[in-house]
Amino acid sequence: MDQAANLRKLVVETRAVRRTKTIAITSGKGGVGKTSLAVGLAIALATDGSRVTLLDADLGLANVNVILGIIPKFNLYHVIKGKKKLKDIVIEVPEGIKIIAGASGFHQLANLDQKQRAEFIEAVADLGEDDYMIIDTGAGISQNVLSFVSAADEAIVVTTPEPTAITDAYGIIKSIAAQTPDKPVRLIVNRVMTVSEGKRVAQRVINIAGQFLNIKVENLGFVFDDMYVPKSIRNQKPFIVSYPKSKASICVQIIADRISNKEVEEKRGSGLANFFKQFFKSEEEEETE
Repeated sequence: MDQAANLRKLVVETRAVRRTKTIAITSGKGGVGKTSLAVGLAIALATDGSRVTLLDADLGLANVNVILGIIPKFNLYHVIKGKKKLKDIVIEVPEGIKIIAGASGFHQLANLDQKQRAEFIEAVADLGEDDYMIIDTGAGISQNVLSFVSAADEAIVVTTPEPTAITDAYGIIKSIAAQTPDKPVRLIVNRVMTVSEGKRVAQRVINIAGQFLNIKVENLGFVFDDMYVPKSIRNQKPFIVSYPKSKASICVQIIADRISNKEVEEKRGSGLANFFKQFFKSEEEEETE
């Protein structure tokens, strides 16, 4: 049996055990609070009883561990170099989620040969699949970011009311639509001052995407500007844990409820193994262009 057949068999067998919904959280520009939201959403989903893994895929600027106040001894770089097994670097944190720490060397995933990629996917399958994998991508429209978005079941784009953030949010949505036009795209407007501002900004992005890209962007919700968020970041403790009754925490919990209550489309090959299979596939296509 060839490598491709082995990979398909592996994905099917893994899916039979547990189905994981993969969600890429991304943004057009940095500084919009994407990572804080990714951490908050992962914890909120876990609080509701879901099993959640948070993958830090922000290449070169990995900081999920910083927000959680931990210093991982090992990360994906050690896996790529063959120094550690993937299961050895998964960290269970007190907040009830598991994290896979990223590293600047993570881009080397694109340079693995077919055998190494098969071994990596098999290692992912051995982790035991959860209900959700949240992928915190980097900001911008680099191929690395788009590879993660393309491989995920859906993308959540984070913006703020700032004009530059809105423009860049449209830019990443345009890039997603060009590469994977059928990819479900949802929007979160962060740091809003009022409910009306959150709705107005979301509607603006949705209208522009519909008019010029002919794609439907779903408004997932908004998060209030909240002084407890930067305070929590300074204290290296997620705001949803430190201040669960804050305005931002309540908003994140509502968004998490919307995510978990949404009927999951039963489509072929969903799961962690397939996520990385699709990621590698997108990298291979990039290499041949």
